[in-house]
Amino acid sequence: MPPPADIVKVAIEWPGAFPKLMEIDQKKPLSAIIKEVCEGWSLGNHETFALQIADSTNFYITEKNRNDIKNGSILRLTTSPYQMALQLHERIQSSSMDAKLEALKDLANASRDITFAQEFINLDGISLLTQMVESGTDFGDLLSFTLTAFVELMDHGIVSWDTFSVAFIKKIASYVNKSAMDTAVLQRSLAILESMVLNSQDLYHKVAQEITIGQLIPHLQGTDQDIQTYTIAVINALFLKAPEEKRQEMAHILAQKQLRSIILTNVIRSPTPINDEMAHQLYVLQVLNFNLLEDRMMTKMDPQDQAQRDIIFELRRIAFDVECEPNNGGSIEKRKSMYTRDYKKLGFINHVNPAVDFTQIPPGMLALDNMLYFAKHHQDAYIRIVLENSSREDKHECPFGRSSIELTKMLCEILKVGELPSENCHDFHPMFFTHDRSFEEFFCICIQLLNKTWKEMRATSEDFNKVMQVVREQIMRALSLKPNSLDQFKSRLQNLSYTEILKIRQSERMNQEDFQSRPILELREKIQPEIMELIKQQRLNRLCEGTCFRKISSRRRQDKFWYCRLSPNHKVLHYGDLEESPQGEVPHDSLQDKLPVADIKAVITGKDCPHMKEKGALKQNKEVLELAFSVLYESDEYLNFIAPDKHEYCVWTDGLNALLGKEMTSDYTKSDMDTLLSMEMKLRLLDLENIQIPEAPPPIPKEPSNYDFVYDCN
Repeated sequence: MPPPADIVKVAIEWPGAFPKLMEIDQKKPLSAIIKEVCEGWSLGNHETFALQIADSTNFYITEKNRNDIKNGSILRLTTSPYQMALQLHERIQSSSMDAKLEALKDLANASRDITFAQEFINLDGISLLTQMVESGTDFGDLLSFTLTAFVELMDHGIVSWDTFSVAFIKKIASYVNKSAMDTAVLQRSLAILESMVLNSQDLYHKVAQEITIGQLIPHLQGTDQDIQTYTIAVINALFLKAPEEKRQEMAHILAQKQLRSIILTNVIRSPTPINDEMAHQLYVLQVLNFNLLEDRMMTKMDPQDQAQRDIIFELRRIAFDVECEPNNGGSIEKRKSMYTRDYKKLGFINHVNPAVDFTQIPPGMLALDNMLYFAKHHQDAYIRIVLENSSREDKHECPFGRSSIELTKMLCEILKVGELPSENCHDFHPMFFTHDRSFEEFFCICIQLLNKTWKEMRATSEDFNKVMQVVREQIMRALSLKPNSLDQFKSRLQNLSYTEILKIRQSERMNQEDFQSRPILELREKIQPEIMELIKQQRLNRLCEGTCFRKISSRRRQDKFWYCRLSPNHKVLHYGDLEESPQGEVPHDSLQDKLPVADIKAVITGKDCPHMKEKGALKQNKEVLELAFSVLYESDEYLNFIAPDKHEYCVWTDGLNALLGKEMTSDYTKSDMDTLLSMEMKLRLLDLENIQIPEAPPPIPKEPSNYDFVYDCN
């Protein structure tokens, strides 16, 4: 007979004694269980003891997390969090340097546990650590472990960042500003500054006064990628929290200090491969740089503003310089008609007053900025496009003005100008770090592509939207290849001509067109269950291999990892915490926790997940919401996941639904079904190539008059 659900069998360790095997009744108070354990080893004062998970985390068992104890868990009887906090509070003030160092090491390790952290903070431990830092007497490992403990304690979100003094901020900033500083101290100091800036507007101003971009730049010129990552994270935090009026000023300083070229040389083109965290920070920097364009993108042109109208005059002057009339020649009417004619050649919708074309937002004035940049910096290409189109028939000309406005709007959509960076994305493009005016150069390449595609399509004005769709596809396909430079991007586009796009579309569309006849549809229906079973097996095999998930906290790089995998017999989910992201699979026996599949009641996704309903920044993040799912088991218990990417999200939600006997509905399943079904259909129809398959089955012949032709083997 199986043991009751509330009884858990565990082993409990105590230094100097043989471990005990015990049955813990989860209905009994934890204090009663600890008392029973202490009495078994004849230990008094059971109030001063507690139970810990006996693994590398050493987390304390509390009434809140006691349900995490599973059969077979190994626990350790140890000093209670309060007693431990008292002891460490006293030990870190020791006059002996060796004793103090050991105490700070223990504190840095223990501070990861929220139960201990709460007790230590209640003893005013944070203030003690800040005083130790402010005193300036500790260096090297002493200072490193002090800052590590501080970071771990602050990560729990118990204490507000607004409580710190200017003296403490100055001290942390001084460690960053020194050229020769211990790597561990520098790393912790950068992490603290980033958290201060992100968590408090008041501290942002104080940190911004102490740290300059010039002092951060040297840290990017080293070879330690972790230090480079933390440095870019601080720059991003300062950028993100800066008031809007100061962001342009900060961008100018970054340009003066040649941040872009330093990152390109020392990070992107470094021999060290870029890890996920660095990729994320580069992506954030890319987004923040492009977001500087938002102001111009959302600014309408004022048709009465002479300075803005002068830009349009300049576009006309550069394009038709030879045709410029003498200043004093001709009547006003004649001059107006010349302007109207030229504005029509330039491809504006409103030939009389082109300023009206730029009142649409987005792209607003950003389109005009791009056109002027193209006209001035790529003058030959600009003149060629304008004159080439003005010499064509009206219906075949590619309107430069209208095209530029729509293209600028499209590029802003592709690069998500004006949107905040995603919490989980590492999609940076190296080519945007190769030029100080990368967006404008990007536009210049794409406007020439648009003109080329227009000619290849032999388009007329009625085809304008079709051309824009093809150009969007060309740009998206070229960007997906992650070119390293703008020249490489240009060469990729050369290979994606309109003819090539048609071929790609045709091959993608072929199945849908060819396989619509009734016999083929019936064959598809017959094959479909086999393919679905194959996909199901693949999903379950992937769950058996397992996946490493992040435990996303308030500070991204301090995230802890955990691993989850399905047992080979598909009956149990094994999961457990990890110190770092694993290389390869994690064996079942190293994952302490188990969840029987039979206990799973439902799979919940998106905003309905309990960890997405909690307060915090993650709640607002659309991409994280799309990657979140939870497993509901027992009455009201949840196992919460945030998938590393959309692919893993689909694999896990499909796999869990398959285990529960439910339909697999993810986009990934639909895509796999289409691909595998298409391949299987092609293989089965291989012998019927060039044979017309009739719509209706052939008629069944009449029965023969006799069956004398049947041969009886017996």
